[in-house]
Amino acid sequence: MFRMNTAMLRATLNHLQQATHDHLEWREHLTRTMVCRLPSRRDDLAENAHERCGLGQWYYAEASAPLREQRILAAMETQHELVHRIAAAMLRKYGDGRAIAPDEYDEYVAASHRLRLELDSLRHEIQDILRSADALTGAFGRVRLLPELREWRALATRDVQHCCIAFMDVDDLKAINDVHGHTVGDQVLAGMIDYVTQHLRPYDKVYRYGGDEFLVSLPAIDLKQAEHLVDRIRAGIGKVPFVVSAAGEPIHATASFGIALLDPEISVEESIDRADRALLLAKTSGRDRAVSWDPGITTGTMLAWPRDENGGRS
Repeated sequence: MFRMNTAMLRATLNHLQQATHDHLEWREHLTRTMVCRLPSRRDDLAENAHERCGLGQWYYAEASAPLREQRILAAMETQHELVHRIAAAMLRKYGDGRAIAPDEYDEYVAASHRLRLELDSLRHEIQDILRSADALTGAFGRVRLLPELREWRALATRDVQHCCIAFMDVDDLKAINDVHGHTVGDQVLAGMIDYVTQHLRPYDKVYRYGGDEFLVSLPAIDLKQAEHLVDRIRAGIGKVPFVVSAAGEPIHATASFGIALLDPEISVEESIDRADRALLLAKTSGRDRAVSWDPGITTGTMLAWPRDENGGRS
């Protein structure tokens, strides 16, 4: 599971493609060095040679800390270091005028092949995730929501890491659409989600749940911390003009939030329902506010609060 938002994933994909190209060039140079009897590069003989090549410089010096924390990258890192260790041993033999054994060269080729497979697998997985992302807002697609929340719930069940979720709904989007048109409404929606994403932590995620409703996963955080984070973002949303109308008028919008703990004692779906009920209370209480779930959120008025034509809260 990639614990990164879609903006970071897109940046990672671009860097990964360049780093893969750099690594292939390094491989070609290594072969040319030994075949054409050229001097070895000092970096290729260093103990930390895997940190000095193009791929290593990106991963260890430029890649973000949240990316390096991804467990899925562990296999790539292991194979990359192995390739350089075997290559350095061959270059030392070559420099001393000793023959490189066929099995040593075969080990290098096999390790290099495994590294290429890891890089390709990593790139394809990121591409698959991005293909399922919402085209308008860049939020993750709903298809990834339940599987990933179930992983977080499993961690919470083992007391490894807690997680909170927040339902988010754009206030009065229908009115914006009616007055300014759906194109402006879409720009407001996209701008708001971009703002939210930029002000969340790197491993928080925004999923488009439907219409103008979004669900935010907030791992490694307790309910009080989640309330503080969400309310800070909510307050910031109202200050940002997301688009300028045809008449030159800056258009502002607000959002309401319902927050709940991803409770390990109940199903993920029940925790989502709790956040949904808290969102209903935020809407019925006047909008532009964040409300946390509690057992008292069960009134018929809240449950009957209507949805608009897009499936969101009106």
